[in-house]
Amino acid sequence: MKDLAYLNKFLYKYRWRLIPGIFFVIVSNLFAVLPAQVIRLAFDLVKENISLYRLFDGFSRQQLVYQTFGYSLFFFGAVVLLLSIIRGLFLFFMRQTIILMSRHIEYDLKNEIYGHYQQLSMAFFRRNNTGDLMNRVTEDVSRVRMYLGPAIMYTINTSVLFILVIYAMFSVNVRLAVFCLLPMPILVFAIYYVNGIINYRSERIQQQLSNLSSFVQETFSGIRVIKSYVRESDSRSKFRHESDEYRHNSMALVKVQALFFPLMMLLVGISTIITIYVGGTEVINGSLTAGNIAEFIVYLNQLTFPVISLGWITSLIQRASASQKRINEFLHTKPEIVSPAVNAHTIQGYIEFRNVSFVYPDTGIKALDNVSFNLKPGELLAIIGKTGSGKSTIANLLMRMYDTTSGEIYIDNQPIQSLNLHNYRKQIGFVPQEVFLFSDTIANNIAFSSEKIDREAIETAARNAAVYDNIAAFDNGFDTLIGERGITLSGGQKQRVSIARALAANPQILIFDDCLSAVDTRTEEEILHNLGRVMSGKSAILIAHRISTIKNADKILVLDEGKVVEHGKHEDLIELGGRYFELYEKQLLEEQENLS
Repeated sequence: MKDLAYLNKFLYKYRWRLIPGIFFVIVSNLFAVLPAQVIRLAFDLVKENISLYRLFDGFSRQQLVYQTFGYSLFFFGAVVLLLSIIRGLFLFFMRQTIILMSRHIEYDLKNEIYGHYQQLSMAFFRRNNTGDLMNRVTEDVSRVRMYLGPAIMYTINTSVLFILVIYAMFSVNVRLAVFCLLPMPILVFAIYYVNGIINYRSERIQQQLSNLSSFVQETFSGIRVIKSYVRESDSRSKFRHESDEYRHNSMALVKVQALFFPLMMLLVGISTIITIYVGGTEVINGSLTAGNIAEFIVYLNQLTFPVISLGWITSLIQRASASQKRINEFLHTKPEIVSPAVNAHTIQGYIEFRNVSFVYPDTGIKALDNVSFNLKPGELLAIIGKTGSGKSTIANLLMRMYDTTSGEIYIDNQPIQSLNLHNYRKQIGFVPQEVFLFSDTIANNIAFSSEKIDREAIETAARNAAVYDNIAAFDNGFDTLIGERGITLSGGQKQRVSIARALAANPQILIFDDCLSAVDTRTEEEILHNLGRVMSGKSAILIAHRISTIKNADKILVLDEGKVVEHGKHEDLIELGGRYFELYEKQLLEEQENLS
């Protein structure tokens, strides 16, 4: 239960739903025990009235005895029915309090997990796959809710009913009660033994379910690649393998439960046989009546549900414990990037890297090695280099997705770690290398960068990103719905919508991470021209592979294996005749070959 102890704060929060629920449980069980005593009276009444009826055989009073007997039975039947209705009413109240409480806690827990996900750093999401993250906030929370609702409700209900029934049995006859409860220690040992097996197999089921969800999510995300390479049969085979593993683990748990429940029913049946035998000897000795035997059998039948539900409740608790353990692993994960509690302020855009080195914590790859540069407001810094040279890492560090391994980054002469992170990122326009668009309208995708963007600003941003005419050509214009990840748009359209999203926020710092690769040269020139006008007096960083994209930049950095090997203006770097010049000649030759 140590993993489930995390949920105690929610139980305290909704205590005014839980406490009335417990009260309704107790009252409903009081009305559950009373019918057994009414049945005892009715049973003894039947026995006495049959003897009295035979005594008046041949007399006119026999009919009166018969009528009185009938009315009495009807009365006792009505009492049992009334007690059952009252109990049912309190059971309804019990569910309306405890089950509704579990739904409120489920809502709070999902929001807490999702909110915690939002606070975690990029490194966390690199270490964990999407399917597992989704499974913990959906399937695992659902299993926890079964503990908070049905498991707690039936645990309290079972405990109260068990105590009341045991007390009633001992108040009738101690000897008979002791013999009836003899099989119970065996039941306790069986539950203790099976608990460990259920817990272990429940954890394996949840882990395999995460693997299955991750595989399905990854398959659907990459369905275009799968179809392109005709790998559908291979995907089906892998899915079948993952499903077989899940089925195997589930069947292993079901087999345990299939043995557990009949064992409990057997023990209850043995108790019933003991009741009839020992109770019969007590009746013969005159210490009990036949009504007491009937009362005991009713009590045993009432114990049947607690005994059966005990196994079910145990299974729910063990599954919830396994799920909550997985949830706690993430909830107890601390974000590597923490924002200081400082006031927000408007940044000017002065950027300085001082001897910055960075090693990715999850892979150990050294992406940057002693990188230094500075950028003043109104300047455009271009970064070029071959794949894996550390260009995108500079963008990630500037966004403070990671903290540097060594060296310092300064924004307006302040260490980046000292800035209010939320406020700082709101003043940055970032266009990632891998464009991501939401399944929403084009207008909402552009407006996503800020809470306060009107339609005019959206259209202006689209014009500056050279995508306005493309959007206007759609039947629904800016209200056109795009598919998941913008699948209904071309690569160049997706890049330009992403650029419009960054420009719409009117950022103080703009970062383009190789986001013009799918755009033709003419459109690229238009975007860069608009960028120079929009970002006047602000800082801009342009990461690219094509020299034609960056040749007009104020400063150019050439990276190789995480180091700055050359820096300067386009003309200066050409005259230098180094790495930049080699790239320039190579790309110029490729363009000539394409033209020919």
